Amino acid sequence: MEILKQEFQACKNRNPIENIETRVKSPESIKGKMERRGVPLTVSSMVKNIMDIAGIRVVCPFISDVYYIADFLLRQEDIEKIQIKDYIKNPKENGYRSLHLIVMVTVYFSDHKCDVPVEIQLRTIAMEFWAALEHQLRYKKNRNRMEGLQKQLKQCAELITAADCKMQQLADQWL
Repeated sequence: MEILKQEFQACKNRNPIENIETRVKSPESIKGKMERRGVPLTVSSMVKNIMDIAGIRVVCPFISDVYYIADFLLRQEDIEKIQIKDYIKNPKENGYRSLHLIVMVTVYFSDHKCDVPVEIQLRTIAMEFWAALEHQLRYKKNRNRMEGLQKQLKQCAELITAADCKMQQLADQWL
């Protein structure tokens, strides 16, 4: 992803990638998730049952960039599509929007290689803005009256979606 971002920066008139973040789940987090799901604590079970061992978040300027980058990635020979969750066209109940690709990639170690599932989240700057603030307000918090917060977060999501769509219209017209 970094190479792709640098190539767009150097060779194209516009970069459809604003930011890239990566993370690898800690062994403790993987073990906890496997125990909660009641699956065997083996490497093969991990690869079969945990689809977000590694994660990449790609933030794009415009909605069309999200789909462009997703299509580009899925056409690569070394990436195998497992699942697509399109929360842009079908937002979650709370207003969350993003395009999630679950893909299988080959990871090379010093003495072997292993196919590992990776979750790639693609979203716009506006979607990232909402998700980051929603995370701070809600994630792993015990709060009373969460229903009121949920309603207000959904209203914010709708406002941000409208702005995101308007920015896409401007991009379609001027880029």
